[in-house]
This record gives sequence, C-alpha cells and structure tokens, in this order.
Amino acid sequence: MTSKLDQKETPLANGAMVPRDCLASPEPSEFLGPDCTGVEVVVLESRANAKGVREEDALLENGSQSNESDDTSTDRGPEPTSPLKETSFSIGLQVLFPFLLAGFGTVAAGMVLDIVQHWDVFKYVTEVFILVPALLGLKGNLEMTLASRLSTAANIGQMDTPKELWKMITGNMALIQVQATVVGFLASIAAVVFGWIPDGHFSMAHAVLLCASSVATAFIASLVLGMIMIGVIIGSRKMGINPDNVATPIAASLGDLITLALLSGISWGLYKELESKAYVNPLVCAFFISLLPLWVIIAKRNSATREVLYSGWEPVIIAMAISSVGGLILDRTVSDPNFAGMAVFTPVINGVGGNLVAVQASRISTYLHMSGEPGDSPGTVPRKCPSPCSTFFSSDVNSRSARVLFLLVVPGHLVFLYTIHSMQGGHTTLTLIFIVFYMTAALLQVLILLYIADWMVHWMWGRHLDPDNFSIPYLTALGDLIGTGLLALSFHVLWLIGDRDSDVGD
Repeated sequence: MTSKLDQKETPLANGAMVPRDCLASPEPSEFLGPDCTGVEVVVLESRANAKGVREEDALLENGSQSNESDDTSTDRGPEPTSPLKETSFSIGLQVLFPFLLAGFGTVAAGMVLDIVQHWDVFKYVTEVFILVPALLGLKGNLEMTLASRLSTAANIGQMDTPKELWKMITGNMALIQVQATVVGFLASIAAVVFGWIPDGHFSMAHAVLLCASSVATAFIASLVLGMIMIGVIIGSRKMGINPDNVATPIAASLGDLITLALLSGISWGLYKELESKAYVNPLVCAFFISLLPLWVIIAKRNSATREVLYSGWEPVIIAMAISSVGGLILDRTVSDPNFAGMAVFTPVINGVGGNLVAVQASRISTYLHMSGEPGDSPGTVPRKCPSPCSTFFSSDVNSRSARVLFLLVVPGHLVFLYTIHSMQGGHTTLTLIFIVFYMTAALLQVLILLYIADWMVHWMWGRHLDPDNFSIPYLTALGDLIGTGLLALSFHVLWLIGDRDSDVGD
C-alpha cells in the first residue's frame, strides 16, 4: 500500500499536492468524496495537457529534466517555480551560433557601409548617414521587440494552437508595419533637423528624398525581417531550443545587412530620379503612408497587439531619437580623415552590443512572465536597483547568462576584426594598440548595457509595463549611442598618439 501511495503522489502542474487519502482508493472507478480534490485534479490535468504543461514543456527547461518526477520526497517545502534551469554551458552553446551569425551580418553591413559611403547620394546628401543608426536600430525597436514578444508567447503556451499562432502572426505583423512607417517618417525628420541645425542649410528636395528613402526602407525591411522572425521562433520551438537565445541574434544578423542594403539602394535610385522625375519621391512617401489605416485596423482587431498599438510608441520614438544622435556622431566623423575606417567598425560594435543586451533583456522578461503579470512582486523578482556584483556574480540564472554573454565579447570581436582585416575593410591595419582600444570600448559598452538591462527590465516590470515591448528599444538605442561614442573616442585617441596616421589607405 505504501508503494502505491508513493507512486501516485505527484505534484500537480500548479504546484499543489494531492492528499494521500484521496489517492488511496483501490477502485479506479470509484468517485472521490467531497473533501478530496480528485475532480479538480482531472480538470487541472486536462487543462495542463491542452496548454502543454508550462513547467515541463517550456523551452527554458534543461534538457535533462523529465516530464514526470520520480522524486516522492515530501520534506521539501513549496518552492517558487524556476522555469530557467539552464547551465552556463547550455546558454553559451545556444547563444554562440546565432551570436556569430549576427556578428558576421554586422560585419557584412560594415563592409557595405564602407563601400556606399563613397556614393554620390552619401556625398551630397550627407544626412543619409544620420539615418543609418536610426534605421539599423529598427531591429531593436521593432524586430527584436517582436522576437522577444513572440518568444515569451511561445514559452508560456500562447502559440500552441494554429488559431492562436495565426492570430499572433497577423496582429504582430500589422503592428510592426505601423510602427516601421511612423518611425521611418520621424527618423527622416530627425535627420533633416540634425543636418540643418549645424550647417544652417535646408533643401526641400533632399528632405523629401530622405523621407521617401527612410519610409520605404523601414517598411520593406520590417516586412521581410518580421516573416523571418516568425519562422525562426516556430522552428526553434519545434526543435526544443529556447527562442529567447536565438531569435533576437538572428533578427540582427540579417537586419543590419538587409536594412543598410535597402537604404543604400533605395536612396541611390531616388537620388538618380531627383532631377528628371522629381514627383517620384513624394509618390513613394504617399504610397507607404496611405497604407497606415489598413495596418492600424488589423492591429486593433487583435487583443494581443491592441495595447501595444496605443501605448508602445514612447520607447520606439525615444529610441529612434537616441539612435539619431549616434547617427549625428557618425555623420560628423565618417568624412574626417582622422577617423578613417570608422564606418566599417560602427555597425559591428553597435550590432554586437545590441544583440547581446537584447538576448539578456528577452531572457529576464520571459523569466518574469513565468512568475506572473507585469506589476506582480513574486519572490523571484530581485531589487529594483541592483548592484554590479548581484548583476554579474550572483548564483541567479540571469546573472549566469550575463556572465556568459559578457565573455562572448572578446572572442567574438576578435573573429569579426580578423574577418574585416582579411577582406581589407576600411583600409585599416590591425595594430596591437588599436585592438586594445577597440576591445576596451566594446567591453565597456556591453558591461554598461547588461547592467542597465538588469535594472531597466525589473523597473519596468514593477511599473506594470511589459519589458518585451518597452525595454529592448531603449537598450539597443543606448547601445548604438554608447558604441558610436566610445568608438569615435577610441579613434580620436589613436589619432592623437599617432597610431592611425599610417593606416589610412588610398
């Protein structure tokens, strides 16, 4: 009789325990008494099976865990469920490949920027450089936010049925088209303003060109990358991989390259038509803006995106403004011979920092969503103002992932620098002192971003804000600004000590 009880006494999916006297009935067909919870057990089990038991099926579980526990010990008190039970090795293994893929995507984007900076449209409409970080930042403002939002939905069982999956896809795709069009339009205005204030020169034709190029690039890039993100998250879930670890880096791997290639090609084509067919640029602007009502209607019909449609504008607009400041720094330095080679390294350092902090923010957000709703204060939520030691050196799973992500910075950048050097990008010689300054800037950037992420995600959670929608835009935009600023400072110091004089190519 004791063995039967031990075999049948299993915790439920919600953490409750079935009483021993209710499990002791020898007749399986006998109904349990009113004091027992047998009927409730059946209901809970059915619901758990339909939703795909969160603790067992969540992709954040360690692969070594089984679906049923054989441990019948009853001397353990009820502990809060910890959905993140990955080891440092498993985190690093899952993050490494998409991180390298994303890094090579930023390297390719840097090589493209190194080439197109000599095109006529970049020479005579220099405000296009201001658009570069703002539009590349769309992967943080939109695609990475989309990836984080869908990863959380997949991990907590909101995309298990075809109906739920289709609802999430249509609503989120319409939402990012609205955001991309609006942010692209505002980014062009910011580029015009930031270009006009220092020089005091304004050209209406160039302003319309910037608007058409920015809106078209943002719309098309978001459409392509959004579809890729959906495929990655669905595929990751089927393969048993945590989407939080792979979705955001893959979004960035193609995001920078696709966005920069589209911006260069579209702006070059519209610049060619500027003199002979001046009406083309206004038509392009009008076409994409006229599609806004359609996307708004679709997004409003979906309850999952309706709230973001109304309340999600503050982070993407502020993030766009922050990235535009980084673009202003790039615009003022890329044409200076003392900063030769900076164009090829800017997307790399910004992309790597943004990718790593987006992974961390997405993981922390999912961890909190496993514990409750935004605003809840479960025992797993730490202090709102963490210390650096607790962020990087505690035994918490989020601290473990922060250490893993930080340790990827140096080997990752060494691979990317070697790739750029092998392809002769930027006409830059990799001297030892240059590598030291570059690595210092990269490490400092990621260190600051990971600490801010730990504070910001928990702070937003405590203010009833969903970190999936609000944190990543700020973090990636700060990554662009900090990365561009530190890189420009490094190049300036290297020029002062004479290390860059002999490295400028023909």
